[in-house]
Amino acid sequence: MKLMQKAVGVMILLSASGALMAQSAGSAYIKTSVNPGRAGVFVDGKYVGPAGNFGMARSYPVAPGKHEVKLVDPRFEEHTASVEVAQGKTTKLEHTMKPLPAPKGPFGGLRTPVSEKYAAVYINDHYYGHAGEFNNPTQKLMLPVGEYDVRVEPPAGSVIKQHVKLEEGKTVLVK
Repeated sequence: MKLMQKAVGVMILLSASGALMAQSAGSAYIKTSVNPGRAGVFVDGKYVGPAGNFGMARSYPVAPGKHEVKLVDPRFEEHTASVEVAQGKTTKLEHTMKPLPAPKGPFGGLRTPVSEKYAAVYINDHYYGHAGEFNNPTQKLMLPVGEYDVRVEPPAGSVIKQHVKLEEGKTVLVK
C-alpha cells in the first residue's frame, strides 16, 4: 500500500513539474540594468515597476515576440527601446539615462502614504516614480510651487486622484 501511495505521489509531482515546465516554455522574460534603477519600466505601455526590481533576481514575464520598453524618470530623458524576446529566453535591456537640467525652486513637498509601495505616481499625467519613494516623513517628492493633478495607480485596486497646491516649504499628503 505504501509503495502505491509513493508511486501516486511521484506521478503527481512529475505531472505538476511537467505542467510548470510547459507553462514556462511558453513565456519569455525581460530583465533590466538601468541607471538610475528607480526609473519606471513600461512594457507595451503598461507600468511594471522600477527598473531596479528587474535586475539580478527578478525578471518580467512577457509573451515571446517584439515589445516596446520605455524607461521614465522625471530627472532624465525618457528612453524607448524595441526588444525581441524568444520563447523560454530572457532578454536584458541595459541603458544609462541622460540627466535633464535640475528644476528651479522654490519647492513644496508631496507625500504618497498609500499601502501599495509600487503604485505608480503621475503628476500632470507624467510618471514621477512609485509611491514607496514618497511615503514617509523623510521621503517626499519635491516640486516647484504651483498646482498639480496627482494620480496614484496601484497594480490592483482603486486609483487615487487629487488636485494639489504646493506652497514653498510645505508638504501635501495625497489621500
